[in-house]
Amino acid sequence: MKKSIIWWLTIVMSLTFGALLYFQIMYLENMVKMREAQFSENVMRSLSSTSAFLERKETLHFLEEDVNIIESSLYEGSSFHNSGESNIRYSVENHDSTVTNYTLIAEPDRSRQKTPNIGKTQSVGNLESRYRDMQEVIRSQYLYQQGLLNEVILSILRDAGSRPVFERADSTVVRNYLTSELENNGLDVPFEFAVTTSKNAIIYASGGYDEHLEKGIYSQVLFPNTDSQLRLNVEFPTKRNYIFSSVRFIIPTLAFTLILLVVFLYTILLAFRQKKLSEMKTDFINNMTHELKTPISTISLAAQMLNDESVTKSPASLKHLSQVIADESKRLRFQVEKVLQMSVYDNSGSGLKFSVVDANQIVETVTHTFKIKVEKYGGSISCNTEAADAKVNVDEMHFTNIIYNLLDNAVKYMKEEAEPNLSITTRDIDSKMLEIRVSDNGIGIKKEDLKKIFEKFYRVSTGNRHDVKGFGLGLAYVKKMVTIFEGSIAAESEIGKGSTFIITLPLAK
Repeated sequence: MKKSIIWWLTIVMSLTFGALLYFQIMYLENMVKMREAQFSENVMRSLSSTSAFLERKETLHFLEEDVNIIESSLYEGSSFHNSGESNIRYSVENHDSTVTNYTLIAEPDRSRQKTPNIGKTQSVGNLESRYRDMQEVIRSQYLYQQGLLNEVILSILRDAGSRPVFERADSTVVRNYLTSELENNGLDVPFEFAVTTSKNAIIYASGGYDEHLEKGIYSQVLFPNTDSQLRLNVEFPTKRNYIFSSVRFIIPTLAFTLILLVVFLYTILLAFRQKKLSEMKTDFINNMTHELKTPISTISLAAQMLNDESVTKSPASLKHLSQVIADESKRLRFQVEKVLQMSVYDNSGSGLKFSVVDANQIVETVTHTFKIKVEKYGGSISCNTEAADAKVNVDEMHFTNIIYNLLDNAVKYMKEEAEPNLSITTRDIDSKMLEIRVSDNGIGIKKEDLKKIFEKFYRVSTGNRHDVKGFGLGLAYVKKMVTIFEGSIAAESEIGKGSTFIITLPLAK
């Protein structure tokens, strides 16, 4: 699959998942807002009902009080007027020293007459007179009730404000009725409440009420039809949990969408990685074919020349061909060894033989062996083993290959116009770590390549140079082995000034 197709699929799927997540989040947000609005509406409806209930309760209190006053006036000092008529007239003295007159219409004795005689002598069978008398009875009763209600209203306006708050709004009554109203409105939620003044001074409050809570407090004026300054405040500690519990069924869908998005992105990442790995393997196979074919062709040509009698008769030619065969065989063996080294890379260090070795001694040995190759190009190599304690626990063969690979890369990537100048040093960082530095004056490595040089099959671009051969396995092998030895490796480089590879290994205990 082409990389462009993968990119288009990635963009389309990412936009699809992004839109899906956006709509789900917006739906969740709208659901939460709607639930909050419903919650607030039900709470305010419950508070309004509680306030109306307290008003009715207070009205009932004054109504009962005035009825009791009237009844006591009837029997204990009210002035009755009965001039032999069936009606009873009486007067009641009010709290403000005013006097209210009432008339009770007595029902006549039906055993003596079939038609009631109300207020005055009536003629039997006079329907018009009876109708007027009934109207008079109704009017008198209406006036009595009206006077009683007016008295109650005057009492409320006059005396309600002077009643103690605990009598007007008893905490137990408020809690019980408010609980009932909230349940009737579908809110079975724990709450805390307080009765305050208009300036938020708390008169009394339930145990868990938090007066410093800025949001989430619902307030309702108590006794709004009077000059009362009382307010009923209610807060719900578990409001957020209650609201989100009603929309929590959406949260799993968001989680599943996110999981799908992560899996999709990981799959795309794997696809790019596999494509890159496939390209690297293709380059590796091409390079390996070329690297193996060249020495084999050279050895084959030398063998054919040895069959020529004229060549075998010349000692110089025979020596030259023998040297060519030896060199190319050595080169072929080295390339095959490079490939075999990667079996260790893939097997995570299985089959290694660890032992405590002297790193200074191995570094000096490899330097001495490599000196001939460097001097071949007119260069030089220096070795400075400053480490006092260089005992490390490693596989000796692979540790030797690490040093050899770093020096070999330094020669491969030397500048054409300058003689190679290599140096290798060892020193103790502290009592637990050993540092090995391999430096050169080669072409250097770009910053963007420094992060990738230790990847498998990765090869740094060398511009117009085509004489640098390899599989891109050397530094990957070095990184893997150093990691197995519980150490670390880093690279410092500057274009045109050379590179330095820094290996840090733990000292043997």
